[in-house]
Amino acid sequence: MKVYNIILSGGVGSRLWPLSRKQHPKQFLKLFSGKSLFELTAERNQEVVDQIMVVGNTDHIEWSKMLLQDISLPKTFITETVARNTTAAIAFAALAVDADDVLIVTPSDHLIQNQDAYEKAIREAIELAKKDFLVTFGVVPSKPETGYGYIEYQGKDVLSFREKPNTETAQEFLERGTFLWNSGMFCFKAGVLLEELKVYQSELLDKCKAVWQISVDQCLNAEASEKVPSISIDYAVMERSKKIKVVPAHFRWNDLGSFESLYDYLRSTGHPVDKNGNMVIGTEIFTAFVGLSNSILVHTPDAILILQKEKSQDVKKIYNQLEKYQSILR
Repeated sequence: MKVYNIILSGGVGSRLWPLSRKQHPKQFLKLFSGKSLFELTAERNQEVVDQIMVVGNTDHIEWSKMLLQDISLPKTFITETVARNTTAAIAFAALAVDADDVLIVTPSDHLIQNQDAYEKAIREAIELAKKDFLVTFGVVPSKPETGYGYIEYQGKDVLSFREKPNTETAQEFLERGTFLWNSGMFCFKAGVLLEELKVYQSELLDKCKAVWQISVDQCLNAEASEKVPSISIDYAVMERSKKIKVVPAHFRWNDLGSFESLYDYLRSTGHPVDKNGNMVIGTEIFTAFVGLSNSILVHTPDAILILQKEKSQDVKKIYNQLEKYQSILR
């Protein structure tokens, strides 16, 4: 039995545009003491796994190989020529290993602090996975966050999964103390995951097997991949399976999915803000904010974004509007 860290690297980080682009997404931005989130992901898992496997799209795989050069663990790479969401990505990883191998599935764009607490949670999850449970990691919330999904729990049992709440509901979840942030991290045996896919997503599993059989050098066949249903692992399996357990995690966690979360991180590391809480990212040009507070100016060579910190979830709307102008997104 081997323990694999499956690093999912298919997203573009649209809520961090214009910093994050299709060909240089947020997980590869060296914003964190000279390192990227992708590098930090591999580094924090190297003490608890035997091997690293990256599942990423064609644009990302070369980035991944370059950034993992200093990691001494064995590494394999699965290239997705067509994005088909997290269920397919994880299914391909499960098909690539032995049934008894344990997969620790982690996105490549999370910021996690407190390594000791992280490793404790991972080892706890591995022991549950060995008993044929599908394990999800729930982060103990520190504030009424509306940008995350929630897990209602008791002990290690999952009572329900909840969608991203409004502010009032998020405050209620925090006060009740029986809810965790849904981290999007998982741990299970490859074979157990495939068995559950056979029960709940048999068509998807069959199509993934068909893709895998005709793929060459772990580069997935594009034409066959188009036929694979696109669905997240939460909807496909985790919210339906009877084998779910949750590990309440006490490490500091942030998916850095928005400028508000990036602002909070940068401010905590000493990035300058003015007396009204305004921040500049990406330029040394003198910038003054008049009559504004808690605003962010983001500067890149071909785009400038100005936003209220609290409206950072709306950046995705701008990204979607700009999709027809491909050059400014790449």
